[in-house]
Amino acid sequence: MQILVKAVVSLGIIFAATAVARRWPSAAGLIAVMPLTGALVLVWVHVESGGDPRVMGRFTRGALWGILPSILFFLVALVCFRRNLPLSIVLAASFGVWLCAAFIHQWMLE
Repeated sequence: MQILVKAVVSLGIIFAATAVARRWPSAAGLIAVMPLTGALVLVWVHVESGGDPRVMGRFTRGALWGILPSILFFLVALVCFRRNLPLSIVLAASFGVWLCAAFIHQWMLE
């Protein structure tokens, strides 16, 4: 049942962001990256770890520093869109940069 609740809530956020994007794309971008997603994951981690402060702290630290690879993802996407590149190239470049930054993120936090 817990997996179903997670899926429904997560899908609800995604659907809300895409619905808002039709009229207000920048607001949808804000919804997509808002702390609500992080807060939901924080709740799930709390439930699954029994509220273990070490697990919660490690999650929070990872999320805080994980913002940097995400910023790089969107910066690369913005540059690519300004150059009128196709979506497939934008996503490949953005995820490539994010993946490199994510490896560095994990290496530095371990």
